[in-house]
Amino acid sequence: MAEDVLQLLKDLPDPSSGRPMAQLGMLAGVELLEGNGVRVKVTLPTPASPHRATIDQTIRAALPGFARVEVAFDWNVRPSPSKGSGPDLVPGVKNVILVGSGKGGVGKSTVAANVAVALAQLGAKVGLLDADIYGPSVPLMMGLFGARPSSDDGKLVNPLSAFGVKVISIGFFVDPDQAMIWRGPMLHGALVQLLRDVRWGELDYLILDLPPGTGDIQLTIAQQVAVSGAVVVTTPQDVALSDAIKAKTMFDKVNIPVLGFVENMSGFVCPNCHHETDIFSKGGAEQAAEKMGVAFLGRVPINAAIRVGSDDGKPIVASEPGLPEAQALTRIAQNIADRVALANLTAVPRGGQKPLVQLGKK
Repeated sequence: MAEDVLQLLKDLPDPSSGRPMAQLGMLAGVELLEGNGVRVKVTLPTPASPHRATIDQTIRAALPGFARVEVAFDWNVRPSPSKGSGPDLVPGVKNVILVGSGKGGVGKSTVAANVAVALAQLGAKVGLLDADIYGPSVPLMMGLFGARPSSDDGKLVNPLSAFGVKVISIGFFVDPDQAMIWRGPMLHGALVQLLRDVRWGELDYLILDLPPGTGDIQLTIAQQVAVSGAVVVTTPQDVALSDAIKAKTMFDKVNIPVLGFVENMSGFVCPNCHHETDIFSKGGAEQAAEKMGVAFLGRVPINAAIRVGSDDGKPIVASEPGLPEAQALTRIAQNIADRVALANLTAVPRGGQKPLVQLGKK
């Protein structure tokens, strides 16, 4: 009987890849229940999947002959196919995700912090590394300003924790009022230490908040870390979009896949009259993403609560999850995790193994 149920479900598609969930190993089992009921166990590729409701509805619709249908979800985050195929400073981390921008001042660190917290809230094991050596802002945004990490053995540093996220930053080790006047080799050495000499443990995702622009840090990461993909944050106006496109081109040149664009500061709704004003224009990042052939991950409107939360060390997805802007950031986190999961299914690992899914083939 359970086999009959699986037969009914075998061709149901995974919403991300379009391939049968059974083929991808997502249908983990079937349990018959009393009173003509059935429980279907589904293993998602990420706890942050935006497709739970769709999968639930699809399975229920495929089993009309049962009086009661339950869909039980768990997850198994796959590591990047490039893990183990070259230098890797963070072997316990399944997926390294870069958050970058072509220029400063577009809210990159705000997006990185909120994405990390949102993924943790959704059930993932997450770390956040502040790789913006010249202007580390993650300690303040995560409520850890002035904190100092410890070490049990004098060799590996224990990351601090906030909102369920393991956090490390150069800002924990230097005077916050001291300017970092470092050349390339010093930047390289500092970043390698922040990756290699931290007790990250087992993580599903390590979010790296990059410095703006295209420079030494990005090159070091491309050479030293197996990266699952990069997210480019921009604002809608032309001057920011031009630099975002340059950032995308830079990631292409160092063979780091771009997961998509995020449009920050996308419109402002007056809290008094509710009139929307496009202070920095609107929709430019989506158009740029379409032009560059990458995904558009979402837009975040301007809201003073985001700034207040960052200044107070309380990311908005944790402090005010009901706000539309917080929900937009959570959807962006889900979209990022979904793109990583899809990339891990479709990418060909170094070494020639076939991917689980081949795009463009039926």
